[in-house]
Amino acid sequence: MDTIIFDVDDTLYDQAQSFHRTVRKLFQEPFSDEEIDQLYTASRKYSEILFDQSEAGEISQFEWQTGRIMAACKDFNIPIDTEKAAIFHETYVTEQKNITLFPEVEELLNVLYKEGKQLGILTNGEEKHQAMKIKQLSLSRWIPAEMTFISGTIGHAKPKREVFDFIEKKLDLDQTKTVYIGDNFEKDIIGAKQAGWQAIWMNHRKKALPTNATYKPDKVVHSAMELLELFTKKAYLW
Repeated sequence: MDTIIFDVDDTLYDQAQSFHRTVRKLFQEPFSDEEIDQLYTASRKYSEILFDQSEAGEISQFEWQTGRIMAACKDFNIPIDTEKAAIFHETYVTEQKNITLFPEVEELLNVLYKEGKQLGILTNGEEKHQAMKIKQLSLSRWIPAEMTFISGTIGHAKPKREVFDFIEKKLDLDQTKTVYIGDNFEKDIIGAKQAGWQAIWMNHRKKALPTNATYKPDKVVHSAMELLELFTKKAYLW
């Protein structure tokens, strides 16, 4: 592979950690880590649904930001209103200012950078918020600004083919030598594959492969360590 492009959230770092800290701060209930993990999974499910509605102009960004935790809490009969959901979102954003790369991802970026690979970022979300996370992770050490793409600035979001085509034309990419790495099967894997790119599923949440999936990832890894080993052992040369 000549070009490796990464998703950000839950691919380069563990997004659940910020969520756990936010829940611990705002809820009095003595939730176990497993219970918070279940709430996090539900929140991410609703976040994807509501993000798409927000992108389509069907709901506001505020409704997306608050609605995901409200819907998740409803699943588990946890009381929450719009005001508390707004505070949850604000606290969650603050906690994300403390995110750090998976150690193995940092090592991988060093390896790929030294090998002279073209590295990039493609992430869904609002420009200012995603740029904050990219800055916090110090990704500019390996990935220049011109190789960083945020859906909020492009006008299209994953999995729409337009966002992948935009980057392909912008960077004059060779599809057969370009791989996209992401954690979300629908947004990342289907998005990349329908655009003709190679795709690696960073499935560290160990989700099941959809049985009716039209596209399949070229490789699946279940941890940052497996991702590192995939490249350092040259096992990506399919």
